[in-house]
Amino acid sequence: MFDVVITGGEIIDGTGAPRRRGDVAIRDGVVEAIGQLDAASLEAREVIDATGRIVCPGFVDIHTHYDAQVLWDPTLSVSPVHGVTSVVIGNCGFGVAPTRPADRHQIIRTLEKVEGMSAAALEAGLGDDWGFASFPEFLDAVEAQRPLINVAALLGHTPLRLWALGEAATTRAATDDEVAAMRDAVVEAIGAGAVGFATSKSTTHLGAGGRPVPSRAAELDEVLALCAPLRDIGGGVVQATVGPGLFFEEFGAIAERTGGTVSWTALLANTGEGVPAWMLGESIALQDRGLRVLPQVSCRPLQFEFTFAEPFPFESMPEFAPVSAAADDRAKLAVYGDPVWRAELRRRFADGRTGALQASWDRTVIAAVPGDPSLEERTVAEAARSLGVDATELALDLAVASGLQTRFRLAAYNYDDDEVAPLLASDRTVLGLSDAGAHASQLCDACFSTHLLGHWVRDRGTLTLEEAVHKLTAQAADAFGLVGRGRLVERAPADVVVFDPATVAAGPLRRVHDLPAGQDRLVADAVGIDAVLVRGTVVARHGSVVDGGPGERPGRVLRNGRA
Repeated sequence: MFDVVITGGEIIDGTGAPRRRGDVAIRDGVVEAIGQLDAASLEAREVIDATGRIVCPGFVDIHTHYDAQVLWDPTLSVSPVHGVTSVVIGNCGFGVAPTRPADRHQIIRTLEKVEGMSAAALEAGLGDDWGFASFPEFLDAVEAQRPLINVAALLGHTPLRLWALGEAATTRAATDDEVAAMRDAVVEAIGAGAVGFATSKSTTHLGAGGRPVPSRAAELDEVLALCAPLRDIGGGVVQATVGPGLFFEEFGAIAERTGGTVSWTALLANTGEGVPAWMLGESIALQDRGLRVLPQVSCRPLQFEFTFAEPFPFESMPEFAPVSAAADDRAKLAVYGDPVWRAELRRRFADGRTGALQASWDRTVIAAVPGDPSLEERTVAEAARSLGVDATELALDLAVASGLQTRFRLAAYNYDDDEVAPLLASDRTVLGLSDAGAHASQLCDACFSTHLLGHWVRDRGTLTLEEAVHKLTAQAADAFGLVGRGRLVERAPADVVVFDPATVAAGPLRRVHDLPAGQDRLVADAVGIDAVLVRGTVVARHGSVVDGGPGERPGRVLRNGRA
């Protein structure tokens, strides 16, 4: 008798091959048989009727920030309900290990600023004793949580630099001895199971106190030295977030040094006329030289919901430096009330010099105004024109009058489907940038998988189901070296999704208060996902997580990509 049999579905195996009708039999966490099974073979402890459904491998999310959340929420909500069975953490070079107790406050403040995580939630969720210091100890701590789904981890450059250089990590190059110490830590992390290394030079990545994150102070020689040990595990993966000193020339050098994959973020639409096509072309040129340089693309509009208490989309503008450095909301209100400061910000918006996220009042929607819903869901520019006032002044007045509680929503990039489509359809890109676990109060792109299947496959026809499933499974798993994941074949781990192609979708965003310390986040419900299995155990059913507790959770830490 099998543990689970999934009967009568259309099987898409993740390789890109055409679908075929059949059954899937699972025993002891692996796929035992696939095909037209006889009646005697269909006996199982649980039978899932997949008539009219697609049966495919579990989805792989290569770009998440669950490093902290997994330590208090081993279900990694909301990813499982959207069919995700394996995630990669540590992206953009951010994480919580290695760490010294004295540096933990700065790590929390860095995650608060750069990844939009609530400091109150982090402090309450992680507690006073994190229970680990080194990266190997961190992986052990994740494993001890018995996560619901599989977790692979990148070693982050920012906590590594902070561990080696202390307060100087944000301001200077590392000495030879410091580079050697960090390289030893990389070797140790790889030995414990890291799948790669992540770093960032993005000008949007500002950490504690509004200072550049530590990885931005690193020179190329340091980055190359820290990536070099990856060659010992067959190349591994380097996840790189672009910025000055970390672009195509450097990607090529890193790929040559490691012999592995450089997965860079992010190739987005609406970044300037001709820019996405040029960036894709540069990546293809490196690939044609035999280098695995893979741009990550997103299937979701990159939009942020924010307040002026934490004005993340604006923080790369110099005018917001005193806001980032402000000790509390009262100090921020003082900045926003300064007429000289306001005049400078008006000039910046008038000139179109609005920071790395290209902020625009024409693309900034008033999402929620306490006590005055009449302006909601109108752009700031539209509302200002109707009221006969300046748009910058209106936004600031709304923020100040509400005690910084008014919410805005900026569509920064990737908002034009016609520009997104060719990037998404290219076989030279990899699907990523969900940022699951980060920017929790600002966005929820952890639903990227159901959005891809509903919007880009069924509604627009940009991809076939087979192409979309391939991007969500085998292509993503192969890019990050997750061995055995991403294909629904015999003897593979039984990570499986059963979904309805006629209804699958990401539901609308809604705000909940379920983080530690009662902090809020945006979530999206999954529509049309019947069942999600990890190693043959159902972890989500019809939009709800199924958590049997620590002894029953089937997820594994994928050390060096292997369970």
